[in-house]
Amino acid sequence: MAENRSARDTDTRETTKRRAAWVPPQTLPTPNPQPGWAFRWIRTSIMGQADPTNMSAKLREGWVPVKAADHPEMMYMGSDPNSRFKDGIEIGGLVLCKAPSEMVEARKEWFDRQTESQTEAVDNNFMKTNDARMPLFNEKRSGVSFGKGSK
Repeated sequence: MAENRSARDTDTRETTKRRAAWVPPQTLPTPNPQPGWAFRWIRTSIMGQADPTNMSAKLREGWVPVKAADHPEMMYMGSDPNSRFKDGIEIGGLVLCKAPSEMVEARKEWFDRQTESQTEAVDNNFMKTNDARMPLFNEKRSGVSFGKGSK
């Protein structure tokens, strides 16, 4: 019989575990989720120059800078000493902001409708020159066909 076999109790999960793969760290950390709120990093400066136009537009949309005290998991992040948002979380010209989830969803739906409307307008303009004798393209639908294969 085989006498050089190892005992089964020495084969544990820890001895057969794979080495963990290294992944690069995130440049911008993700805050712990809060129900009813969406988070987004918003640009405050670009190439070292302040960008008040972008920030004021986002504030008018309803985004509010997040207070560092509300997110202790992100307190270790170094904040910009020249930031306009002293109690906020700012990294590399981006400030962490939050907005109600309903507002974010409504904004997404509005942009979806705008995109659909513009796509329809482009299609209608293109189809004005369509001729039944030589159609420009068929309806937008896809199908699946199966080959007979070889015997």
